Order: sequence, then C-alpha cells, then structure tokens
Amino acid sequence: MEYLETRFHLKEKGTDIRTEVMAGITTFMAMAYILMVNASMFSELDGVTYGAIYIATAISAIVGTTAIGLLSNLPLAQASAMGLNAYFVYTVCFGMGLSYANALVMVLIDGLLFIFLTVTGLRKKIYDAIPATVRMATPTGIGLFITFLGLQNAGLVVNDSATCVTMASMNMYTGGVAWGDIVPLLVMLGSLLAIAIMEQRKMKGSILFGVLGGTGAYYLLGLTVPGFYDGFTDNLTMNPFQAFSEFFQFSFGKVITEGLDFSAYIEAYGIGGFIVMIITTSMAFCMVDMFDTLATLYGACAQGNMLDETGEVPNLGKAMLADAIATTCGAFCGTSTVSTFVESNAGIAEGGRTGLTSMVTSGCFVVAMFLSPVAQLIPSCATAAALVYVGVLMMGGVGKIHWTTVDAVPAFMTIAMMPFTYSVSHGIAFGLISYAVILLFTGRRKEINPTTWVIVAMFALTFFLTN
Repeated sequence: MEYLETRFHLKEKGTDIRTEVMAGITTFMAMAYILMVNASMFSELDGVTYGAIYIATAISAIVGTTAIGLLSNLPLAQASAMGLNAYFVYTVCFGMGLSYANALVMVLIDGLLFIFLTVTGLRKKIYDAIPATVRMATPTGIGLFITFLGLQNAGLVVNDSATCVTMASMNMYTGGVAWGDIVPLLVMLGSLLAIAIMEQRKMKGSILFGVLGGTGAYYLLGLTVPGFYDGFTDNLTMNPFQAFSEFFQFSFGKVITEGLDFSAYIEAYGIGGFIVMIITTSMAFCMVDMFDTLATLYGACAQGNMLDETGEVPNLGKAMLADAIATTCGAFCGTSTVSTFVESNAGIAEGGRTGLTSMVTSGCFVVAMFLSPVAQLIPSCATAAALVYVGVLMMGGVGKIHWTTVDAVPAFMTIAMMPFTYSVSHGIAFGLISYAVILLFTGRRKEINPTTWVIVAMFALTFFLTN
C-alpha cells in the first residue's frame, strides 16, 4: 500500500486504491470490444488468424496502457486505434496491394517517427502544420469510414452495379431472401440500438455488453435457421493457448522477417512511387495517431480536472512517448497503430486520477488474453454494431467546424473522401490540398504554414505515382 502511495501519489490526487481499481475495471469494460473488433477485421487478410491478432491486440494494449500509467501517472488506456485499423486493412492492404507484413512496416515507421518527434519536440511543429479545420474533420471522416465498414460487415450495405452501394433486401416473400440472410442484419441493428439505450442509461461497458448480447441473440436465432449449426464444432477449440501459438506463427516479428520485402510493389509502381507511398502512408498513420492522442489527452484530462495551471496536460511528452512506444511494439506484435482510447473517460468519470487506474486496466487485458476461444465465437454482425456506434461517437467534432468560412470545403472534403474513397489518407490529402489552394487564391497565402506545403506536395504526388 505504501509503495502504491509513493509511486502514484494517490492522496495528492484525491483518490484511493479502491476508487482506482474500480476505475481501471470500468475503463477495460468500456474498451474491451477492441479485442474482438480488431481480430475480426484483421482476420480478413491472408496469412493471419483471428487468434493471432487477438493476442497481438492484447499485448500492445498491455504495453501501451502500462507505459502511459507508469511514465505519465495518468488514468488512461491504449490499444489499437479504431479507424487506423480499418485504414490498415482496407486501404493499405486491400487498396494499395501491400501485404500484411508490408503494412506493418508503415506502422513501425509511424512509431519510430512518433518517438523521434516527441523526443526532439518537433511534434508540435508538425501538428501546427495541419490546419485546424482538417484536424477537426478527420475524426468525423474516420467515424463515417468505420461506420460504412460496419454496415458492410453486417451485410446491411452491399454492392450494386448501378449505384455502387445499396441496402440489402429483406424481402422474404417476393425477393427470394432467406431467413438466415436476415438474421445477421437484425442482430446488428438490435445490438446497435441496445448499445445506444445502455449508453443513455449510463451503463458501464455498454459497447461490450451490446456485442455480447448480440452474440447471444445470433446463436439463439440460429436455432430457427436450418443447417445453421452444421459443422459448427469442426474447427472449434477451447484451448486458450492455441491463440498464443498462432500469434508466434502468424504475426509476431513478421514486420522484420517478411515486411521489408517490397519487391512486388516496386515492380508495379516503380521506385519513385514506392518512396512516395512509404512517406505518405506512414505520415497518414502518424498524423491521425497524433490528432487522436492529443485530442483524447486534452479531453480526458479536462473532464477529470487534471490539466495544470497553464491548461496543459501533465507530463504530456511522457504520455505521447508511451503512445509511440506502444505503436512500435504493436508493429512487432503484428497489429496497427496504438493510440490513447477515448473510452478512458469512463474510468475517469468513475474517479480514476492516477496511473494505478491504467495498471488495473492493463491487468484486465492480461486476463483477457486467455479468453480468446470465447471471443472467437463472436460473429461479425455483433462486432459491426460496435463499429457503427464508435462512428456515432466520432461525430461530435463536426459541430466545431466553421461552416460559413474558408474552412467549409477543406473540412467537407476531408470528411466525405474518407468513406467515399475507402481511405483515411485520401481524405486528409483532399482536405489539405483544398485548404492550400483556397487560401492561395483568396489572398491569404501567408497564413499557410511552409511545412503544410511540403505535406500537400507529398500527398499530391501519391495520386500520380501510386494510384
């Protein structure tokens, strides 16, 4: 007890061990869905499994959450960032054609770059080079992007030759749709509404319980679908160590053993296109990570009245360093960029004020690593509800944008192009380019940061060299 007091300054922060423990558990309950969502998303890639990514996600969360608690003594938690995981899978891998291991190199560069920027203090200069309107619009665009992914994963939004996308039919009478095809749609919609209701009733862990409830409903409704359980147990295992085996076989260290071979990409796009792709893709990872982390740090500390007398986050540099270390670790483990989770606010609302809260959350992730057999039973339609609801949570920043000024078009292009082009980096690129061009031709070129021009040029080159 004395060690905890000395290490975390509990009395000074106006808290106690019991409060910190409850806050840590609350934070874990609020963000535990990332284990299932991340594993489900990455398992669509060739050469990787659900179990491998489940363990990779847990380990990177443990490292990041422990680091931020010990280094900064803040009650925050970290894990693979929502939005950037989708960018990794659907844009960098499926869109650009990079392999899973190749994409991990982009994450590794992001982590090392983030460490360099944090240690040297250049982080603020890069942050200031991105217009405020693009920074505010980015979370909203990512929210729409992952919502779109969630709707597709559930099967509610499907391809259409005429309009590109349309809603899936539920017409069992004349449309020839089977009841088994409708069940996942109902589960997703029901889970989403359940999460919303629980959130409004201030229930802790609403997203996790919504996903678990949706899973239960899915298997109950499966009893009404002929053949639903045929072959169900063929590949089912209750061995918690199977996931660890898959982790070491399919994801751990792949960034080094396989990721550095970019010969296929260079053959397709040339060395010039390869260099530009490396710079812009890792830059997109790094910038979004920076936006997310800074916004979450300020927001969470403001909610808990933990900002210092100058209005700054205590130990900001150490908190950012923990984020960068966790991202680098995540790349070696085999998962996407790690960032501070906004769900940390749940623990802060419970009274968490020190890094002890983070330690408890980290401990919960350790326990969760041995629950992968249960987690693997969760269907994509249930995790899709979590994606959609996280998209809802990311809409808040749109109200801060000045829609009657020069900010309007850059903000709108940032938001719109992310889901419409299936790419976070394309959204940032269109936002930055439109911002620079509008200010240039309205006599306000002096307001453009010189570094902004460099970033704009690099993103513009991607359209001519890599697409």
